[in-house]
Amino acid sequence: MVTTATPAETRVLLENISWQTFKTMLAEMGSERKNRLAYDNGTIEIMTPLMPHENSNRLIEGLVVVLCEELGLEIKRAGSLTLTRDDLERGGEPDSSYYIQNEFLVRGKENIDLSTDPPPDLVLEVEYSRPKIDKLQLYAAIGIPEFWRYNGSVLRIYKLESGQYLEVQVSPTFTPVAVREMPRFIQESKQNGEITTTRAFRTWVRGQISDSAQE
Repeated sequence: MVTTATPAETRVLLENISWQTFKTMLAEMGSERKNRLAYDNGTIEIMTPLMPHENSNRLIEGLVVVLCEELGLEIKRAGSLTLTRDDLERGGEPDSSYYIQNEFLVRGKENIDLSTDPPPDLVLEVEYSRPKIDKLQLYAAIGIPEFWRYNGSVLRIYKLESGQYLEVQVSPTFTPVAVREMPRFIQESKQNGEITTTRAFRTWVRGQISDSAQE
């Protein structure tokens, strides 16, 4: 067992663990917990978010909702939805997950089963410290179309193409808006407050959409 601690999160690594043991751990730990688990190739990562991590996660979620409102997109927020694929023996719990393009397919569902339901259209991982499991490989295998990573200063966007992630400059979901600039608003919220910053973000998004429409 190896433990890495940062001011934003802690990560614990367990090795040589069977898939069934991982599934048992998920069941016994239940859903009312703060830590998030990931499993790949016999390795479990247990990540426990601390204040900076969780604050960034919540801020980004608020901005994603603004983007959907301004672009006329419906959304289902699935949070740290447990994503498991028995056929792949892989699983993960992202910081946030969202159904947008496929929202109508899961709108009324209380439980998601990836053997019959689509995976979330967009997932976010806040990574102030380096994850012990390759999340690019993990979420690509599960089939997440769009993956965001935020390290406290930079937001990276990945698009799934032919089973692998390609880093892109423009979000496939929010094409008219330069979402890679979102970290600027996260930093501003520390000075101006979250509500004031969210209003500023909404104004900025409307400007981006207007500029895009005129091109």
